[in-house]
Amino acid sequence: METTTFNIQKVQKRSAEVQAADVLREAIISGNIPLGSRLTEINSAEQLGVSRSTIRTAFHQLVQEGLIIQVPYTGWTVMTLSAHDAWELYTLRSSLEALAARLVAKNIQEGKKAETTRAYLNKAFDSLKAACATGSKSQIAIEDMNLHKAIIILSGHNRLIDQYSRIQHQILIYIQSSDALVAEPALIIAQHEPLVAALLSGNVDESVKAAVAHNESEGSILVEHLDN
Repeated sequence: METTTFNIQKVQKRSAEVQAADVLREAIISGNIPLGSRLTEINSAEQLGVSRSTIRTAFHQLVQEGLIIQVPYTGWTVMTLSAHDAWELYTLRSSLEALAARLVAKNIQEGKKAETTRAYLNKAFDSLKAACATGSKSQIAIEDMNLHKAIIILSGHNRLIDQYSRIQHQILIYIQSSDALVAEPALIIAQHEPLVAALLSGNVDESVKAAVAHNESEGSILVEHLDN
């Protein structure tokens, strides 16, 4: 009897440490664990039903992602988003995303996978538009993040992609706070249109300028808000 092979995913074996980190990460990003909260290994282990060593490993993972801060002789604290934190994130994003925009636009200009690059970028932008149509703040923030992450991925710069992945969860929290200051979802679409248009046209200089302008404009608004 002939064996049929189906196009299905394999079951992924995930350790308790990875699962614990996933649960804690989602709770921080969703706000169920508020920013600035103090965490203890004992309480977290009891709530998640795992050992303290498992929680400790999960905490260390989230420290690497910047979501948790380990304070010597004190314990663990969830990250905060002060005006200085926001400034650091938007200036860092501005540099990383400007490089990505340059590479994406150059690839389109030179015809390197231009069709698939445009399709990928348009799909990410359409997903943001669809999220804005629902009015769901959490979904808008996720698709906003995904659009910027798509630009990073399309750069094809592996080390850039790796560095961006290290701060992407912090960036998502930043984007949630930034988007919350926007009066109408349609304005979030308008904020991204110059960047997407410049990239799709393959205009390198305009793409870089648009990436920097987008980050600095929205970033300065958030910094001022947090400063006040």
